[in-house]
Amino acid sequence: MTQRFHTNLSEVPLVGGLREDEGWVDMQVQFLIDKANVGTDDFLLGWTVLPPKARHDRHLHRNADEFFIVLAGAGRIYTDDGTAPAGKGDVIWTPRGKWHGFDNTGDEDVVLVWGWSGCGSLEDSGYEADEAALS
Repeated sequence: MTQRFHTNLSEVPLVGGLREDEGWVDMQVQFLIDKANVGTDDFLLGWTVLPPKARHDRHLHRNADEFFIVLAGAGRIYTDDGTAPAGKGDVIWTPRGKWHGFDNTGDEDVVLVWGWSGCGSLEDSGYEADEAALS
């Protein structure tokens, strides 16, 4: 892609096919910049809203580092070592191959802006849900 890309949250559809049995529990996910809309193979930028009690169970990406910024709300993050609190203003980076996730334990929506470096699509990320967390 050599041209500038411009979109708006209102123009980006929610990602379909995200299943609870793969760790996506009541989440609203949008891929703002990805392989499908700009042709990038090494970066993806996303937006996620987790209503109260929504969560993204422990998972990892074999082919992508991930960052996210908590724009609103609070909850807890999953890590290789357990859980830790996370709230508005927190910036979290997880290297590829490390377990992570987010659980909205509060009473308001959690809003995350996040991204992957190393891939441009979910299929290329090497996404793997923690089977123990899903049982």
